[in-house]
Amino acid sequence: MSQTILYARVSTSEQTAAHQRTQAEAAGFQINHVVADDGVSGLSTSLAERPQGRRLFDMLRRGDVLVVRWVDRLGRNYGDVCDTLREFMRRGVIVRTVINGLTFDGATKDPMQQAVRDALISFMAAMSQAQAEATKEAQRAGIEHARAREDAYRGRKPSFTRAQLATVRSLLAEGTGVSAVAKATGLTRQTVYRIWRDPAEAEAALARWAA
Repeated sequence: MSQTILYARVSTSEQTAAHQRTQAEAAGFQINHVVADDGVSGLSTSLAERPQGRRLFDMLRRGDVLVVRWVDRLGRNYGDVCDTLREFMRRGVIVRTVINGLTFDGATKDPMQQAVRDALISFMAAMSQAQAEATKEAQRAGIEHARAREDAYRGRKPSFTRAQLATVRSLLAEGTGVSAVAKATGLTRQTVYRIWRDPAEAEAALARWAA
């Protein structure tokens, strides 16, 4: 007897397995079992390498229906998604998506229908990879922007350590000249001048960058 299995990859708090099952049932699917991978990166791990993904390959039999929210749940990139879909079809498994209600199966023997089906698989897989890469790039840009804002807030990074600051202040207090202090500490004369003009800001800068 054939069964309908929902495979869910949970990557955010909004994409729980229960929520994905509710979406699938609202789309008209009668789900017999739910197989879910939680906390597994879909961008770096193939379906067969995921703990529950391996279980899915063992469970599915000819005539079964595999339901996924979208084809990106089946692989980490274009080639991986295409290979996974074709492997399931070769086994006689029907793959259906909740989004747009697409169906992929290996039942048809008509060359033209096969060509249309395979072209659609390639197109959907390519779109999924492009979206995943765009998401990664947006995340990377967001992290860099946040770091830049943090650095701007903290101001210029001090070119001296706390030990060097203490030495500079001590030598200046003893009347040592700026050039001699710079030579003794290994700092530039400009840095020594900045510390001399505003020692409180020098202390504050070290504190900001130590946080």
